[in-house]
Amino acid sequence: MSSAAPTAPDAAPEQAARSDVPARAAGRWVRLRDAIARHRADLLVGLLFTALAGWVTHGLWPDPSGRVLALNPEDQTLYEWFLAVDSRALLGDFGLLTDRLNAPDGVNLMANTTVIALGVAFAPVTLLFGAPVTFALLAGLNLAGTALAWYLLFTRVLGAQRLAAALGAGLCGFGPGIVSQTNSHLHMTAQWLVPVIVWLVVRLLRAADPRGRAGRPGRASPDGGGGHRGGDDGPARVGPDRRRMLTSAVGLAVVVSVQVFVGEEVLFLCALTLLVMAVAYALADRALLRRALPNFAGGMLVAAGLALLLLGYPLWFQFAGPQGVADGMFSPHYFSADLAGWWTLSPLSVAGSDEAARLTTGPAEYNTFLGWPLLVVTLGCAVWLGRRPLVLACAAGALVMAALSLGPDVVVGVDRTSIPGPYALLAGLPVVDGALPMRFALAVLPLAGTLLVLAVDRALRGTGRARRLVPAAVGLALLPVLPVPLPTAERPALPEFISAGHWRECVRPGGVLVPVPLPTPKEPWPMRWATAADAAFGMPEGFFIASYGKGGTAAMGTWKRPTSHLLSEVAKRGGRPAIGDAERRQAARDADRWGASCFAVADGTRHADDLRATLDQLYGPAERVADAWIWRV
Repeated sequence: MSSAAPTAPDAAPEQAARSDVPARAAGRWVRLRDAIARHRADLLVGLLFTALAGWVTHGLWPDPSGRVLALNPEDQTLYEWFLAVDSRALLGDFGLLTDRLNAPDGVNLMANTTVIALGVAFAPVTLLFGAPVTFALLAGLNLAGTALAWYLLFTRVLGAQRLAAALGAGLCGFGPGIVSQTNSHLHMTAQWLVPVIVWLVVRLLRAADPRGRAGRPGRASPDGGGGHRGGDDGPARVGPDRRRMLTSAVGLAVVVSVQVFVGEEVLFLCALTLLVMAVAYALADRALLRRALPNFAGGMLVAAGLALLLLGYPLWFQFAGPQGVADGMFSPHYFSADLAGWWTLSPLSVAGSDEAARLTTGPAEYNTFLGWPLLVVTLGCAVWLGRRPLVLACAAGALVMAALSLGPDVVVGVDRTSIPGPYALLAGLPVVDGALPMRFALAVLPLAGTLLVLAVDRALRGTGRARRLVPAAVGLALLPVLPVPLPTAERPALPEFISAGHWRECVRPGGVLVPVPLPTPKEPWPMRWATAADAAFGMPEGFFIASYGKGGTAAMGTWKRPTSHLLSEVAKRGGRPAIGDAERRQAARDADRWGASCFAVADGTRHADDLRATLDQLYGPAERVADAWIWRV
């Protein structure tokens, strides 16, 4: 059959092109819809975690700038300032030593928990909406992100069923210790890279095993068997997979380097836990040890070498650079976990009691507090699972980290005993003294969560009474530790002098403004002024860690200059001290030492009239700018 009608492309090429556009768009929409359908359950779990995180932190959201975490407002003020300083990287104004606090000496950002990676990543949010919004956002995202990351590890690497993975991941992301640390410790709650580190280590081990399997590194049987097992990993291979080893080592170096700029203490706890687990796993599966150790050790050396190249200078700067510190400043005897805390429920859990708070140092350190139901069920799950390598490794890691959390001397019910704790063996070692013993307990959460995942998954895959009994027991044990919303409170509004930008009439950007009274570690509130201005100006003294201790050791804050001490006394007690020529000369020297452009007292400051009279005598008559009095120097 012949026809004069041309084919569609010959007849109307433009029309064909036009019709192809909606076809491609429709194809993309179909692929997106199919992807959503395939991962519907995972998305629902993610939404559940997000909703739970929003519930825990919802007290901040009506007004992030006007609300504060009531149990630890000082640290929230500090971290908001960190986020403001970090955000300046987007403006091209950033260094590891900042002069925006403790002028003129500055603050070593590596020696402080400045969450640089988080601050830089969320810099657009900070610059657009303010550091308090970023803080509130991260407080919730760290909880949800940590739980979701563990969920993906359990489902993709362990191959666990979704219900089992969700229960275990919920404990990892919303356990009592993590919820407690959410009281302003962003560097401790941002643990969403830890499952990535674990995945890369497992991936490297499987690639190093000559009897491993080609294909995807995940989908290992969740029964806790050898690291070489896999459900859909393809045909068996002979010899290590060197390409996968290399990519795993490079990935591990990159992720570890990023984690250093998120939270070094979390990385230290992760590394120590993995070391203990590796030893226990090797002893339980010696055949795997003999096969994989040489290649695995080589891969880890490659990862360590690459990480050292990336981190060499920042770590040197942290320990030996300006204002750097090489020691910890917190006493391990004070910051150690009470043994009784393990079988007690946290005051921040639904079944907890405020009386339990006496068993720890503060509301941001409820790091144990799992409660006896969860302890009993977790122990029962471990026994039921049997002597499998992964089970033994998790149990060994949990026991070791729990024991180390007890500190140098065991404390039971707030009574210090003469029984030495295992931590005494590590006391004084480099790096170790920078981690609080009681925070070693945080590593127990993912290990207990993994045991629960393995047990529930095994029960769901089986038959008989265990299929219902084990998930029910785990669910009931988790109910008492469900978190309650974190308490919040109102905080004073910032003076218009700051919020409306009138500070620019007093100090140029990059200059030094002296708020009166000056910020201290116990009362860092004036640091909110700099935070609201995106750290565009500096100020003396403040809340930070630097080498102001005896012999250059670590200390919180710095010593006060004579003028700062004089003004702080007036702010505390009121009164108008006698001011003579000696005080005026000292005030001039201190202002020159700080590089100050002006001093400022805002309306509503305690004993504001006495402070104004004192500053008038030191620096001359004040000027009125908005709702503040200023003295140019």
